[in-house]
This record gives sequence, structure tokens and C-alpha cells, in this order.
Amino acid sequence: MGVGDAHTPILPHSIDDMAASNFNFADPPALSEILKCTHCGLCLNQCPTYRVLGWEMDSPRGRIRLMRGVTEGLFEVTPTFAEHMDVCLACRACQTACPANLNFGQMVEAARAQALQTLPQKPLPRFFRWLVFKQLFPHPRRLIAAATLVKFYQRSGLQSLARKLRLIPPGLRESEALLPRLPDKFFTPTSTPLPCSNGGGAGGGGRVAFLAGCVMSTVYADTDAATVRVLARNGFDVAMPKHQTCCGALAIHAGERATAKEMAMRNIDAFLPPSPSPVGTGEGEGGKGDGNGGYAAILVNASGCGVAMKEYKDLLADDPEYANKAREFSDLVQDVTEFLAAHGIEKPTREIRARVTYQDPCHLAHGQGIRAQPRALLNQIPGLQLIEMRDADRCCGSAGIYNITHPDIAAEILDEKMTNIAATRPDIIVTANAGCLLQLQQGVRRAGLKAEVLHVMDLLDRAYR
Repeated sequence: MGVGDAHTPILPHSIDDMAASNFNFADPPALSEILKCTHCGLCLNQCPTYRVLGWEMDSPRGRIRLMRGVTEGLFEVTPTFAEHMDVCLACRACQTACPANLNFGQMVEAARAQALQTLPQKPLPRFFRWLVFKQLFPHPRRLIAAATLVKFYQRSGLQSLARKLRLIPPGLRESEALLPRLPDKFFTPTSTPLPCSNGGGAGGGGRVAFLAGCVMSTVYADTDAATVRVLARNGFDVAMPKHQTCCGALAIHAGERATAKEMAMRNIDAFLPPSPSPVGTGEGEGGKGDGNGGYAAILVNASGCGVAMKEYKDLLADDPEYANKAREFSDLVQDVTEFLAAHGIEKPTREIRARVTYQDPCHLAHGQGIRAQPRALLNQIPGLQLIEMRDADRCCGSAGIYNITHPDIAAEILDEKMTNIAATRPDIIVTANAGCLLQLQQGVRRAGLKAEVLHVMDLLDRAYR
């Protein structure tokens, strides 16, 4: 049976009746989560794709209906099923609205992985997936090399020439336009802890680890540097294990689950000390880490990375070697705004007289429940006027690589966001995720706004300096 009919009845099967499932690979969407959905519809208006497209199958409950049909053997995994899953932004706004507390983000990610393994891939998309998810993002040195080539493209005049002569293929123009000018210097992790710059700060000091990230360490290297300076200013020694890699969030979103698991294992080995562990449960055997144990937290400044890392314990729950270590790792992960707000910060002394509006990253607000903390940090800055925009926690349309794979829908969602931003007449737009920074910078250019787009840590660092 296909999945095109939105009114196909779903029969009430037992949670143990899995024999007929048409999910044929490991880690399918959990039937226990699927059965929580009561189809109440509270998620509908919170779903960006439902608001734009108006189709039931492109709403959270519609997608859950499809997942249940496949699980119970009523539907097959078809290209239509895959498209309904892929068009989701995985913004998790439905999770905030859901009275049953479904973890829809993990469900749709699992469904995408099933579709990717079930359906044949065309040669060109398969090649690009292999190149990006297996050959580029898991390897920091290759990523730096690729970023260096992009930097040369931008600075050599090739970019201006390519745009002027319209040499960029139509399918790549949106992606090329998204990329801001890369910084002069990329941010490279080191296994040597960076000492704090004062005697302890408001937080009392301590030792933390920091994930530099892939997009953050290249495109937003200055923000990584600012994050480390803010932590040091507040009395924290910052360790950056040199064997760390991309968190795997983009791979998880794209259904590349096996690749994401490999990256998660590499990060666990890099950050957790050899056995016996001085932190967490102490149940796991240590890996090939750099020996920088005893962290108060493992910090991250990109909310999409934060969700992925906090969910390593779910991603690797069935792995006999890494399940315990993954729980230990995930329990240590905190967003840097979450961590600093909890510990208290040294009051900045430099005034920043500006109208500022804050955009909630989806994976911070809906994925981690972190809303007040970034605002609390911003309100510590003298002279700053924080103006709340309408629907600050609605998706901006970035959603990992969604603005590349579905540019038309992403642009419509961004237009709504920029209308709400423009109404606040901001001098500075602040957010806390790499994808949001890219998307909002594009939105500012398209809307002709005269406003900076900064990370919370950029602005806080500016106030300290």
C-alpha cells in the first residue's frame, strides 16, 4: 500500500506486534513513541512546513501516521514516504507543543535513515553524500583544507568573476550565496588546556572541555575564539582535545546514522579520560582520549551540536562497548549559555548601546529547553536594550542543510522571520547556532536591513573587551 492517501485508516495493533513492520533496518522509529501520539493537532500551527504547505502528511501527526503505517505493515517505505520525512525541518517545535512529550526529532531522524537504506540512490546524490558525510565532515584536516580553498575563492576575485559571468550552476547559487566571508584564521583545537585569565571569576573557576565544531571552527572561527575568551574571563580553564571531530548532527539529520555513530564514538574517545573515569558513572572503559579528564562540563556553542551530543546516549544505547560511555559523555554536555548562566558571570563593564533582538535557535529552545539563559547573559551587558520579536522561537529555515535541499520553503520561512525581526528595528540580531547565523545573515542581505548578526558569545566578548 502507498502513503499518498491521508485518510487511510491506521489499525490499533499491539506494541509487541512488530512482525509485519516494513522498517527493515536497525534503529527504526520507536513504536512506543509512535503510539503516544493522540492526533490532537496541537502541533499543527507550530510546524513550519504545515503552515507553508498545508498538507496533513507534512505535519508532525501526519508524519507519525505514516511511520505507524510502515511499522504495522500497512505502508511501504516509498519515495513519497521519504519526501514527507525529508521536507520536515526537524525543528522540534512540535515537541514543545506536544502534551504527550513525544521526541519527534529522533523519530523523523530514524525514519530518514530507514528510507536512505531502503531506497536506491541516484549516482550523483550518492556521490555527494559520500563526499560530504564520509570524506569531509568526519576529518577536521580535510575540512580545513576545503575551507582554505573556499577562502581563496572568495579573496582571489574568482567569486566576483563567477557571479558576474553567472558561472555558478543554478542548483548551487543559493548555497554559494549563503556562505559569508570566511575569517582570516580558522580555530584549531589543541589538547593543551587554556588557563583562565583571572583568579576564578563569578563562577568559581574549574576545568571545562570545549567542542570546536566543524562549521563553527571554520566559518565562525572568531566566535569559537570569543567563546574561549569569555570562559577564561570567568575563571574556567578550557581544554580542547585535539582528536575531537564533527559532532555528527548534520549526518544524523540526513539519515546517515552509521556515520554519525562513528563520529560520536570518536568524540567520546577524545573527551573522556582513560579508565577509571573520575567523572560520571564510572561504568565505562576509557577510550583513546587525550587524558584531559575531570571536566565540570563538555561545552558547545552551537545548539544543533548540543542536541546531537546530549543524545549520544540514545544514538549508542545498543552498543555494548559505548553505551555506558555515551551516557557519561551526554550527561556532561551543556550549551555554553546554559553553563555560564548557571554559574554566574563577571559583570561586563563596557557599554554596548544598541537595540538587540534575540532569535531562539530551534535546537536550543525546543531541543534543549534553553530560553531564559541566553537572555539573562545579554541582560548583563550595560546599555544593551533587548527587544523581543514576535515568535522568536519559530524556525528561521536553516535546519542544518535544509536551506540547501529545500531553498524555496526555507526562503518563505525566512521571510516570515525577517518580518518579525524588522519590526523590532534592531541594531544587532543575536542567536546561538551556526545554521541560524548563516540563515539570518542571508535574511539581512535579502531584506536590506542594516543590522549585525552575532552569536551571544560574540556580543558578551565584545562587552568584556
